Amino acid sequence: MVMSWEPPFTATQPKRVEHVPTAAASKPWVLCVVIPHIKDAYWLGINYGMVDEARRLRVEVRFAEAGGYSQLELQRSQIQACAADRSVDALIVGAVSRNVMTPQLRRLTARMPVIGTVNAIADEGISGKVGVDWDEMGRAAGAFLAAQAQGDGPPIPIAWFPGPRSVSEGVDRAFRQAIAGSRLVIRTTAWGDTGKAVQRNLLQQVLDEHPDLRFVAGNALMTEAAISVLRERGLQERIGVVSTYFTPAVQRGIMRGRILAAPTDAPVLQGRLSVGMAVDLLEQRPTRRHLGPVVRTVDRSNLEQIEIGDSLSPPLQMPQIHYRPQERD
Repeated sequence: MVMSWEPPFTATQPKRVEHVPTAAASKPWVLCVVIPHIKDAYWLGINYGMVDEARRLRVEVRFAEAGGYSQLELQRSQIQACAADRSVDALIVGAVSRNVMTPQLRRLTARMPVIGTVNAIADEGISGKVGVDWDEMGRAAGAFLAAQAQGDGPPIPIAWFPGPRSVSEGVDRAFRQAIAGSRLVIRTTAWGDTGKAVQRNLLQQVLDEHPDLRFVAGNALMTEAAISVLRERGLQERIGVVSTYFTPAVQRGIMRGRILAAPTDAPVLQGRLSVGMAVDLLEQRPTRRHLGPVVRTVDRSNLEQIEIGDSLSPPLQMPQIHYRPQERD
């Protein structure tokens, strides 16, 4: 089951529908995928899902990564290069900014289907969209945390790490809405790129400045760093940790009781859906043009019930920048 927005891009509420996997392609279409980076397990899951689906459908997929969310101009140049390459049949964009598709870039991609994947992107100029409403991820994390603070008592100080401001404002807004009226009080909000070093440094600084914190919540790279940082400081029993999305390290943290919970938006499945939608559009088949997985909150009580293969790539999986179908596949 997946979520479908009908009509695409305009419906405010999705409905659950049964997704039928895309049929094999009639020719080896070439898909160009432009994404922010593959430097964490979340985007590695996207990468794996896309390559695995390309293998199943027997199409070619090429990746270009910008290197981070601050690299807007680089990603625009990568989109231009894909659009100018006459061997490319479709473009999939994991945007570093909602407005990466400027009017000029929309003209460049007029000849091919353009799929927005995972991150928010302006609807103008795209043919399809795969992803969840990231507001739901922030809302789910906030709702879980608010449930931990029920009852009367003094305010509970927390620190909030939404991620890069360019793509995380919806997460931030929904998280704040979810904890409104609870005893939770955000002492500080630390925006920053989802790189390990960036998030670890932000966390260290916040802990130095706010010694009274009871919870830290935010992006998975921060929560992964929190496991070791809190242990080093002797704070792992006093400060609870909640992630806004699910990675292998977050899974291990939940199993060991070091991370309380994380919503999952099934990034591997998002990768598969993105490639499948691009192929269906190229084949001119009837297809839903706005899809996303069902968001589920994972904690120790339901960890065994989650379809892990939809969320996490296999252990030891390495990024793959180019996949071309071979006769032996």
